[in-house]
Amino acid sequence: MRILLVDDNLAFLESATRFLSEEAQLKIVGQLLSGREALEQIPQLYPDLVLMDLAMPEMNGLEATSCIKKQPNAPYVVILTLNDSAEYRAAAEAVGADGLISKSEFGTKLLPLIYSLLP
Repeated sequence: MRILLVDDNLAFLESATRFLSEEAQLKIVGQLLSGREALEQIPQLYPDLVLMDLAMPEMNGLEATSCIKKQPNAPYVVILTLNDSAEYRAAAEAVGADGLISKSEFGTKLLPLIYSLLP
């Protein structure tokens, strides 16, 4: 599975890349700092999954996810957030996200979710 990471926190991008790179079935195809960059790069990178931070400047993860999901053959999108709440879960579902994971549960819940998306 080809994964694109989108987060405005460089330390988180590096940490997530190290964590996901240990899985043989997963390949990181890019690290981007904004939702706008993700919209521009998805056609060139062909990710199967976009891990999208919720809170970013310029274009937040919900806006970017909504735009991504309107594209033909859209990749899966999982929203990552520091503040997991029913409100954010409902908003993520409303824009078509395939899941929402709290960054505090990244290490325990992300891989099971990713593998549930694999065909």
